[in-house]
Amino acid sequence: MPETVLFQVLAQSTERLDRFLADQLSLSRTQAARLVAQGGVQVNGARGRASRALLHGDLVAVEFPEQEPRRTLRPHPVPLKVAYEDDTLLVIDKPAGMVVHPAPGHWDDTLVNALLARGTALAGENRERPGIVHRLDRDTSGLLIVAKTDVAHRRLGRALAARRIERQYAALVWGHIQDVLDVDEPIGRHPHDRKRMIVLATGRPAKTRAERLARFDICDLLRITLGTGRTHQIRVHLAHVGHPVVGDPIYGGGGHRRVTGSQRQPALTVERAAPRQALHAACLRFAHPETGEPLQFRSEWPGDLRECLEAASGDPTLLAPNSTLEYLGFFG
Repeated sequence: MPETVLFQVLAQSTERLDRFLADQLSLSRTQAARLVAQGGVQVNGARGRASRALLHGDLVAVEFPEQEPRRTLRPHPVPLKVAYEDDTLLVIDKPAGMVVHPAPGHWDDTLVNALLARGTALAGENRERPGIVHRLDRDTSGLLIVAKTDVAHRRLGRALAARRIERQYAALVWGHIQDVLDVDEPIGRHPHDRKRMIVLATGRPAKTRAERLARFDICDLLRITLGTGRTHQIRVHLAHVGHPVVGDPIYGGGGHRRVTGSQRQPALTVERAAPRQALHAACLRFAHPETGEPLQFRSEWPGDLRECLEAASGDPTLLAPNSTLEYLGFFG
């Protein structure tokens, strides 16, 4: 039989219902959102909405469906580029096209499955995403941290929440910015398209800093530093200020068609040379969760985006072939 949990809100007010349930009932955000979407949550006798903020005295009833058999994680042997590994953690240089953890449509071919096939021990407190400290979009390449122990996972999670893990990305964007651009705009899910995010007054706080590394005729190469870690944050913020990431199929703002006049054809050449969004997690800095030792990892501009960057520069000989970001001072 389904299990029902009843409780009354004692705080004067709360954040939105799905986040509140995740915190109070030790659920993942996905689990809490699924319960609400399936009609399993009532507030004062009426079906709850995920975006509803609760008030003091509200009565909440949560009905958990009968437990379904837990999905078994299957090993999937795929070669991985490991930037660092010890008994506590790994740093993986993820290729574009790889999903980080199992989810609908990708249950058996993710980074987690590849790590299992490799025989890597993974922190197991979060059974849906074992070992995963933070994520990258499927078509974003670069560095991410994986925890091997539960203690390391908790400490790294706290460090991430406290902004003590510095993450920097290289991005090729349309148009030109000043030397530095700070974007401080809340991000939430699109009200009509649940797969998209958008700058939204009711969204969660989000901060992004962009610094120009190189200016080409129609594009800039930027160093992006995250102040927060919202879903699709870089892509949403850059599109919001009119400089979407080249090759972005969702937030690209029309791609080469946004460029007019004599620059339209060169822009088309750049876009055709981009096999995916030109976004790469190039640098990680954090303290080791056990020893406190400062760690730093670097990943150069990826080979699959090389032609795109050369097309943007207009001169294939301008950039150092295997050390483009180093050459441009990205890691300085």
